[in-house]
Amino acid sequence: MKKTEMYRHQLANLSEWDAYLLQESGLPGPRGNLELAQVVAEEGDRVLFDRYLTFDAGRAPTNDPGEFLAFCGVLGYGRLCAEGQTQALAILRQHAADPRWRIREAVAMALHWLGEVDMETLLAEMEAWSRGSPLEQRAAAAALCHPDLLQELRNAEKVLQILDSITASLEQGGDRRSDEFQALRKGLGYCWSVAVSACPETGKRMMERWFSSEDRDVRWIMRQNLGKKRLERMDDAWVALWSSRLGC
Repeated sequence: MKKTEMYRHQLANLSEWDAYLLQESGLPGPRGNLELAQVVAEEGDRVLFDRYLTFDAGRAPTNDPGEFLAFCGVLGYGRLCAEGQTQALAILRQHAADPRWRIREAVAMALHWLGEVDMETLLAEMEAWSRGSPLEQRAAAAALCHPDLLQELRNAEKVLQILDSITASLEQGGDRRSDEFQALRKGLGYCWSVAVSACPETGKRMMERWFSSEDRDVRWIMRQNLGKKRLERMDDAWVALWSSRLGC
C-alpha cells in the first residue's frame, strides 16, 4: 500500500485528525510529511483548512509540529482554488508573506494545483502578485516556474515576461538586506532556468539582456541560473560561452 493510501485509510477511521497529524508531521525535523499533507488537502474541507490556518507563526513557529497543520491548511486552499473557488486566492496571497519558509512553500504548491487545471487564471493572478511585495513576487515566480506547468510554449513565454518584470523591479532598490528581499533573490536564482529551458529561444535572449546589468544582485541571479544543469542540458555551448564571458 502506498503511503498516501495508508494515510487516507487512517484519516477515514479517525473522527479527529489533529493529534494524528501532529504525531506524523515530521516536525521538528528537516522535512515535513508532504505525502500526508497532500492527503489532508484532498480529503479536508474549508472549515478544517480555516481552523488550521489559525496556527500562525506566533502559535506554531518554524519547525513546531503545529506548523504542519498550517501547511495543510494552505495546501488545502490550493484544492479549493482548483475546484473553482478562486476567491480563495486572496487567502493564499496573505500567506505568501508568512515569516515561515515552509508556509511560503505551501503557497507555491497550492498554486501549482490551480495551474494544473486553470493555467490562464494562475497567470493572470501571478501577474498581479508580481507587482506586489518581494515575498508576493517570490511566490509568483515559484508558483509559475514548475516544469509541468510550462509544457505549452505560450505559457512559458508569459512566465518569462513576468520574471522579466520582477527582475526589473530589483533595480529599483529597497532594503536588500531584508529577509524578504533575500528570499526573492534566492528564488529568482533558479526560476529563470526553469522558464528558459521551457522556452529556449526567447528565454536565452531575455537572459542575455540581463547579463550586462549593472545591478550586482541581478548579475548574481543570472550566474546562479547559468549554473543549473537544466540549462546545460538545453544548450551546453550557450552556457559555456556565457559562463566564460561572465567569469562563472
